[in-house]
Amino acid sequence: MDRSSAYLDELDERGFVLIEDFISADLQRRLRQRIEALFADEGDAAGSEFRQEPGCGRLANLVDKGKVFRDVLGLTNWRPFVAHVLGEEYKLSSMNARLAYPQRTPRQPLHADMGAVADHRGYWVCNTVWLLDDFTTSNGAMRFVPGSHKWAKTPQSELSDPLAEHPREERIIAPAGSLVVMNAHLWHSGLANLSDASRLALHVFFCRRDKPQQQYQRALLSQATQSELTPDLRKLLALDDPLNDELSAAQSQQSGFLK
Repeated sequence: MDRSSAYLDELDERGFVLIEDFISADLQRRLRQRIEALFADEGDAAGSEFRQEPGCGRLANLVDKGKVFRDVLGLTNWRPFVAHVLGEEYKLSSMNARLAYPQRTPRQPLHADMGAVADHRGYWVCNTVWLLDDFTTSNGAMRFVPGSHKWAKTPQSELSDPLAEHPREERIIAPAGSLVVMNAHLWHSGLANLSDASRLALHVFFCRRDKPQQQYQRALLSQATQSELTPDLRKLLALDDPLNDELSAAQSQQSGFLK
């Protein structure tokens, strides 16, 4: 069995897969530089297009905020993993960055992204997490409950305390440059950053084409950005999709735990 088949099997069974050495050093550098500049420019307003999270930094609407983010979407090496979860008919739901501040970012409750539960067609959300810092035992790594994507339940409906440690949870400890692909029905969360250094990741989130985008791209993207996009990226962003307009104009801005 080749490694790609093993990754897909792991994604099926455990609900997530870690792929090390996925992001080139140059792309990591460019992403970090642009994200750091955006945090400096946006200040207290950072993340306000979607939701701000107490104790950490967030950026939203990143497709509109730099060519490097559109370069990420133009890559093809992540696409087979997303298609494996969602089928070939998927679209970008949102692109965000999350910065776990040292000694300030608290533990998140276990959640499924957008509170999603699989429907009669199957899974409809998939997240990719691009590690721009090492994820360590102390700096707010992610935790997962393997196999929970198959349960068709959310932690909020089943657990008395989604903040508590789950007896089956595992943590992602991995170097910068890694990619985590996650069936986003999986129960997961970020942990508290107890270290003296920040921890940065890019979150590129996808959904099935018959579901609303988390962040309605056509309403968020400037005309200048839209005019620069290739046909491939326009399709990925659902910019010319009347069904997406109908769905996302009314139902976007959903989160698994942020209110």
